Amino acid sequence: MALYSSHTDEQLVAFLSEGEEAAFTELYDRYWKKMLVRAVILLHSHEDAEELVHDIFVKLWKKRNSLSLTHSFHTYIAAMLQYGCFEVLANRKRRRMAVMSAELPELADLSTQQFLDFEALRAQLETAVQELPEKCQLIFRLSREQGLSDQAIADQLDVSVNTVRTQMHRALTKLKTSLQSFFIL
Repeated sequence: MALYSSHTDEQLVAFLSEGEEAAFTELYDRYWKKMLVRAVILLHSHEDAEELVHDIFVKLWKKRNSLSLTHSFHTYIAAMLQYGCFEVLANRKRRRMAVMSAELPELADLSTQQFLDFEALRAQLETAVQELPEKCQLIFRLSREQGLSDQAIADQLDVSVNTVRTQMHRALTKLKTSLQSFFIL
């Protein structure tokens, strides 16, 4: 191995194309750490970076017989790393999109179910409000449906504020009891 340490990258590539494992090992030793650091920076994952660097060197070994460089080995290996990182990031994005699209039908089904549950609750609430005594029902509707304050309701119905509060308390207590079964579900 020390035999190859004095050779240039281009000479090592020439030896590599002849099948010299020691030339491959020398290139690996020169570049794997730099490539790993760069890949970790780009991918934010040590595990993915290690796997990518390993895959690049495996491809390099497999292509050794047909390897022809138009630029330096350093440029070639850096380009392989860059494209490999892009591929890893694109695959991550595709997986995230696939997971999100797989979850969307569930969300749509859930929102539909929630809408149906809401409609059922609203129907049950309306039925329960209609069962309230007339004055209690009127005060509840003025308060909750029209948003009037206790004082405004008292003025409009010509009753005391305490009467409005008492009737609201009765209405809410009865509604809570009527809707209890719905909230248990």
